[in-house]
Amino acid sequence: MPESPEPGPPVGPDGVPAPARRPFFAGPADPSAWGPWGLGDVGAGILASQFLAAVCTVVAMGLAGWTSAEDVPMWGLALLQLPLWAGWVGALVVAGRKGDGVVAEFGFRAEWIDVPVGLALGVALQLVVLPLLYLPVLALLGKDNEDLSEPAKELAGRANGGTGWLLLLLLVGIGAPVVEELFYRGLLQRALLKRGLPAWASVVLGAAVFAAMHLEALQFLGLFVFGLVAGVLAHRTGRLGPSVAAHVGFNVTTVVTLWLTR
Repeated sequence: MPESPEPGPPVGPDGVPAPARRPFFAGPADPSAWGPWGLGDVGAGILASQFLAAVCTVVAMGLAGWTSAEDVPMWGLALLQLPLWAGWVGALVVAGRKGDGVVAEFGFRAEWIDVPVGLALGVALQLVVLPLLYLPVLALLGKDNEDLSEPAKELAGRANGGTGWLLLLLLVGIGAPVVEELFYRGLLQRALLKRGLPAWASVVLGAAVFAAMHLEALQFLGLFVFGLVAGVLAHRTGRLGPSVAAHVGFNVTTVVTLWLTR
């Protein structure tokens, strides 16, 4: 009796083998396969971004006649964000060229499942987890939700008209999630892993740096918790798709809430 053939990959209706379905947690990437980049590139990116942002801010305020940060309109804030991002992106490009490129080295890719899972986690963190987390913190510090949301409301106050709100959405809801996840979860967190730190320590330290770089003391805890979630997603899946989607959901929820309560 002839032996039955080995089962092959599933075939689609057109006769072409269907791609194998990957689990959401595809597994962490292998640090031994990465190029010779590391924390030096992280430091260079931070220094470059701060230097470019400071120089461009001074020049722009002088040319536009803005006397203080409060005078800068939304379009000005959007423009001044570009040199900050340029420092981070420049470091990513330089580090990526030492290996197999930004996509391979820092996991800048996504699966279709990353979008709904990431967005749901980001929205849940913003609407459920953080309000519960801050209840005892605000009571202990003698603060309230107005103090917590003050930086976001100050930023939204510059969004005059539909164009201003669109710029805010693009700036906070799209640009920041992509660039920050690439730099903090892609470059920084993986650089810490390369230095021999265990995965949990890399996630915790990366989240702490991410939160601290926002320079908001009261918001540090919420940003740190988000950084932990994003770090676990990036590490356990081996790609940045879930953390970028979570970041988008987290930030866009804030923008939408501010717009609805304006």
